[in-house]
Amino acid sequence: MQTTDIGNKEDGKIWHRKPTPINGVMVSVIHSAAAYQSKIVRFLHITFDATGDSFLAGDHHGNIYVFDISANRFRLIQKTGQACTALAFNLRRTTEFLVALADYSVKCFDKDTKQLVSWMRGHEGAVSSVSVHSSGRYAITTSTDTAQLWDLDTFQRKRKLNVRQSVGIQRVFFLPLSNTILSCFSDDSIFAWECDTLFCKYQLPVPDQGPRFHYKAFAVTRDGKTLAAGGRSNLLHLWCLEARQLLRVIQMPPKVRTVRQLDFLPDSFDGGPPCSAVSPNGRHVVTIMDNGGLNIYAVQSLTQEFNKPPPPLVKVVSGGGPSALTVKVKSESVQRPSKTSSIQLIVVYIQNELPDGLNQKRLLGLLKAFGEYPAKYRMFVWRSLLRLPENHAAFSSLTDKGLHSAYISIQERYPIKSHKLQRGLQRVLSALAHWAAIFGETEYLPLVAFPFVKLFQNNPLLCFEVVATIIVNWCQHWFEYFPNPPLNVLSMVENVLAHHDKELLQHLTDCGVTSQLYVWPLLETLFSEVLTREEWLKLFDNVFSNHPAFLLVTVVSYVTCCRAPLLLCNHKEDFKYFFHHRNNLDISAMIKETYRLMEGTPAEIHPRNMLADFQPLTRGQYPVFNKYPTYIVEYQSQERERIRQQEMEFLRERQAVQELRAETVRRQAEDEAWYTQQELLQQAEEQRRNILQQEENKLAEQRTRLAAMKRELKVKEMQLMDAARRRFQKHQQHQRLTDLHRLDDQIQQKVWRPQESAAAVQDAEVRQIELETQRRLFEQVRNCPSLHSKFPQVLTSLGHRSAPPRQVIYILKITWPRYCHCILVESMAEAGQVCTDTEWQAEVLRRLERDDMHQDSHNQLLARVHRETRAKEDQLVNAMKDMEGKMWEEVVAQKAKLEEEKLAADSAEAHRRVFLSQDQEEMEQHQEDLWSQARSVGGSRPVLWVGPGPFCGWVQARSVGGSRPVLWVGPGPY
Repeated sequence: MQTTDIGNKEDGKIWHRKPTPINGVMVSVIHSAAAYQSKIVRFLHITFDATGDSFLAGDHHGNIYVFDISANRFRLIQKTGQACTALAFNLRRTTEFLVALADYSVKCFDKDTKQLVSWMRGHEGAVSSVSVHSSGRYAITTSTDTAQLWDLDTFQRKRKLNVRQSVGIQRVFFLPLSNTILSCFSDDSIFAWECDTLFCKYQLPVPDQGPRFHYKAFAVTRDGKTLAAGGRSNLLHLWCLEARQLLRVIQMPPKVRTVRQLDFLPDSFDGGPPCSAVSPNGRHVVTIMDNGGLNIYAVQSLTQEFNKPPPPLVKVVSGGGPSALTVKVKSESVQRPSKTSSIQLIVVYIQNELPDGLNQKRLLGLLKAFGEYPAKYRMFVWRSLLRLPENHAAFSSLTDKGLHSAYISIQERYPIKSHKLQRGLQRVLSALAHWAAIFGETEYLPLVAFPFVKLFQNNPLLCFEVVATIIVNWCQHWFEYFPNPPLNVLSMVENVLAHHDKELLQHLTDCGVTSQLYVWPLLETLFSEVLTREEWLKLFDNVFSNHPAFLLVTVVSYVTCCRAPLLLCNHKEDFKYFFHHRNNLDISAMIKETYRLMEGTPAEIHPRNMLADFQPLTRGQYPVFNKYPTYIVEYQSQERERIRQQEMEFLRERQAVQELRAETVRRQAEDEAWYTQQELLQQAEEQRRNILQQEENKLAEQRTRLAAMKRELKVKEMQLMDAARRRFQKHQQHQRLTDLHRLDDQIQQKVWRPQESAAAVQDAEVRQIELETQRRLFEQVRNCPSLHSKFPQVLTSLGHRSAPPRQVIYILKITWPRYCHCILVESMAEAGQVCTDTEWQAEVLRRLERDDMHQDSHNQLLARVHRETRAKEDQLVNAMKDMEGKMWEEVVAQKAKLEEEKLAADSAEAHRRVFLSQDQEEMEQHQEDLWSQARSVGGSRPVLWVGPGPFCGWVQARSVGGSRPVLWVGPGPY
C-alpha cells in the first residue's frame, strides 16, 4: 500500500506509481506538520463532487485540499485559518463549494480562483452537516439547536428551524431527486417537510414504549424511497418512506456497539458525516483513519469477496493410508442478494470494535517488556482491558438529571483554569452522585476523577465508566468506614510494609506518622500529586493490566523506594509535604519493585487474597453500588440537606444583611460624598470668588486702559472728523463753484439771446423800411383815378414817358400783367420774409418757454439740492451734538458760511431770474412794436399782408387791424 505525505506542498501527485489495492486500499494520504515531521495534521471532513472523480478534504488547521482521482493530482485551494466542521462540493456552480467553520459561520469559495464568494452567518453553534438540494440551488446547514435553509443564488437565508432546548437536532437533509426535507431529532423522531412551503408531509412512527435507538447515522437510496438509520446499538432500521413503515431490522455482530455512518453503494446522498464519503459513481470510498490520514479505497477490490462464487456443495476430506474415506458433506444453502435489488451494499463504520485475539496475558507480556503501552494505542488498550460497556442510554439517564446539588459550587473548592475541564469534571461527578448517593458525600472523589477527566475530556461517557470501573474494582472496601478513611485498606498496606521494611515502618512510627498520613494521600489522589503525567500513565498501564491489589502494593513500593529521604525526615510536617508533592523517583524502578513485592508477599498478608478479582461493568445498566454504610450516608445526606437549607437560609439572611449593610454603606458613602461635594463646592466657590476678584481687578485695569484708548480714539476720531469736515467743505465749495460756472454758462447763453433779438429788431426795421416803400408804391397805384391819368407817371416810372398813349396803352396791356406779376412776386417775397421773421419770433418764444422749463427744472434741482443740504446740515448738526463744546463754534461758523453760500446762490438765482425777465420783457416789447408797426402800416385801409399762414383770403384780423379788412397772402392751402 502506498503512503503519500503531502506535507507543506500545495500541489502534487496522489500516488507516484500505479496503485495496487491491498484490502481495497489504493493509497493512504497523510499530512505531516512542517515543523514537526512526527506530528500529523488530522483531516476532519471529506466530500465528493457530483461526478465522483474529485473530493474535498479539510484538516483541523483550516486547509482545504481538492483531490482529483482521475487526474492523480491534489491541490491546496483554501486556507481558512480555523478548523472546518462540514463540507459540501455538489453545488450548481461546479467550481464552488461550501465549508462550515468553527466560528459557526458558513463560507462559499471558488476552487479555481480561490476567492470568497459569500459569507453566511446565523448559527449559534457548530454546524455539523451541510446538505445541498439535487438542483444545487438550496442548502441546509444543521447545528444542534437549529437548521437553516439558504438560497445559493443570493446566499440569503429563507427559513430557520428552531427546536426546544431539550430536543436536539441530529440531522436535516434533502431527499435525493425530490423537494422533500427530512429532519431527524435526538428523540428518534423523523419528520418530512415540503421544501417550498415547509409544510409537514408526514412523520415516521416512533414506538411509545421500549428502548430508544438514539439514531446517529442516516442514509437514503438514490430514488429517495428507502431510509437506513443506525445509532447506539448494533441494530439497523430500514424504513420505507413511501409506505412510512419499518421494512426490516438488521442485527449487526455482537461486537458492534455503535454505528457511526451509513452509505449506499453506488449511490450517495451527500458528503455525510466526517468519517467517510462514497463517490456518486460508486467507484471509490474515502475514509478518515484514527491517525488523521486518508485512505482511498477501490470499491471493486472491496467487493471481490462479495462477488465470489458460492462454495462447493461437496467437501472432500482425504486422509493418509489406503483406508482413506471420502465423505460427502452437503453444505447449507447460500443466499445471495439479488442483483436487481436497489440496495447493493451498506457500508457501516463501527466504533469500539474489539480486535480478535487481544488477551490480557499477551498485553501484560508486552508491558513488562517495554514498560508501557504505545501512546497511540493506550486509550484503546485501556478501554479493552477495562471492558467498558459504553452504556449510552444509562449514562444519558444519569446526565439528564442535571447537576447534583453537591457539585454545583465545586469550582469554589477545586478551581480549575480551564472552563471546559471544570464543566467536564462537574458533569462526571454529578453522574456518579446520581448513580450512588455516597459519591455525593465523598470529598476526595474529585481528586480520583480529575486525571481521567483530563484524559477523556472529549468523551464524558468513557470518563464516567473508567472512574466507575476503578471505584468498583480498585477502590474495594474504601467506603466501609465512611466517612473515615478505609482503615482496613490502610492496615493491608501497613502489613505489607512491615513485612518488607520493618526499619522504615519503625521510623515512621517513632515520628508519629500513621498510615493515614503516608498511605491515604497516595490512594485518594491515585498518585496524581506525586507523579508527572508520563509517569502516571506508565503506572496505570500496569495497574489496569494487573489484579486490583497491584495499586495497594504500589503504595508500599513507592514508600520503600523513597526510604532514604524518609529516614532523614523527623517532623510530621515534613512527611505531610513529602506525600503531597513530587519527588525524585525512578518510575520504572518503582514498577519493578511493585512486581517484586507482588510475588514476594506472603499469601496471609497479600492484598490479593482480601480483594475480589476484576469485575467489569455490566452492559445495559450500571450495577447497584451499595458497599458503604447506607445509614451514615443517608444521615449525612439529610444532614447535608439540612445544612444546605440552613446555609441557604443563612445565605439569604447574610444577603439581606449584606444588602442592608450595603445600603448603609451606600448611604454613608452618599452622605460623605454629599459633605465632600459641599466642601468641594465651598472651595470651588472661594476659588471662583478669588478668580472673580482677580478678574474684576483685571477688568478695572482693562477699563482704565480702555478709557485711555477711548480718549485716544476720540482724539483720532475728532481729527478724522475735522479732516473729513474740511474735505467735505472743500467738496461743497468745489461743487458750488461748479454750479456757479454752470450758471454763468447759462447766463452767457441767455445774454447772447438779447443780442440776437437786437439783430432781429434791426432786420425788422430794415424790412419795415422796405415795406414802407412798397406801401407807398401800392398806395399810389391804388389811389390813381384811372389808368390813363396815371399812365404817364407809370411810363415815367417805367422810363417810356415820350411814347404815344396808344403805344403806352399797348405797352401797359402787355407789360401790366407782367408788372403786376412782378409786384405780386415781390409782395410774396416780402410776405415770405415776414413769415420767416414771424417763425423766428415764434422760435424765440419757444426757446424762452424752454428756458423757462429749464429754469423750473433748475429751480427744482436747486430745491432738491437745498433739501439735501438741509438734510446734510441736520446730519451734521446731529453729529456735532455728540462732539464736545469746543467744536460748536466751528459748526455754527460752518452753518453760517453755508447759509451765506445759500443766500449767494439764491441771490444769483434771483439776479438770473431778473435778467431773464428783462429779456422776456424786451422781447415782448419788440414784438409789440412789430405789431404796432403792422397796425400803422394798415391803418384803416385794406392792407396787403404777405407772410406764412394756414390759408390765403380775406379775414378779419382783429389783432392787427381791428375790424378792417386785410389782404393776407402767404403759403398754404388756397
